[in-house]
Amino acid sequence: MKVLVLGSTGATGRLVVKQLINRNIKVKIVARKNNNELNELFKHELLETVVGNISEFDRNKNIDLINDCDAVVSCLGHNISVKGIYGKPRMLVASSIRNICEAIEASKKDKVKVILMNTTACRNREGEENYSFADRVVLSLLTILLPPHKDNVKAAEYLSSTIGKNNSKIEWTAVRPDTLINEEKVSKYEILESPKRSPVFDAGKTSRINVSHLMTELLLDEGLWNHWKYKMPVIYNLEN
Repeated sequence: MKVLVLGSTGATGRLVVKQLINRNIKVKIVARKNNNELNELFKHELLETVVGNISEFDRNKNIDLINDCDAVVSCLGHNISVKGIYGKPRMLVASSIRNICEAIEASKKDKVKVILMNTTACRNREGEENYSFADRVVLSLLTILLPPHKDNVKAAEYLSSTIGKNNSKIEWTAVRPDTLINEEKVSKYEILESPKRSPVFDAGKTSRINVSHLMTELLLDEGLWNHWKYKMPVIYNLEN
């Protein structure tokens, strides 16, 4: 197996790369020139680095990117800064997911797994989730006021509505952590169909390393994958 990891130099993406390499899985990443976030792994025999900016790749470049990969994990996100939130590209996640999926469809691949890191702030509309009225109001305002939130919503909607369940080449899942925190080791966590608490007024916690662990397990455990494909599982750290 070979996995393309997008957003590999981000806080969660780095952990996904390390998890995969620790399982002896080949990994391909896209990184800007002189990026040192994965410096200790850049020369690893299982890691292939493509220099560039994913948001600037055309269809042919994306087809080349995916042609030797069996799966895609997207941990793309926006930097928490004024430029990162309101600057371009505003639809980094949604556009990248769409471009990669279109490249998969145009490629000679038979079947590719796609995992999107999303958020509990994105409602699974296909699953008819019933968020509270207060939650819906706040999240609707965030969609209007915060481009990164709208980006996450559009990325999830693209997979659930446009790709759907009948695409001949793409199987997908969107993993939804709640408030992300940093922890050193994988801990116990639970996976649910829908949020069990308000993502706005009673948010839970999910460690980034647990998210990376779940994504890796989804790729390697066919039973787990078949259970959660075409769904948007929610992951929480188990509270002590």
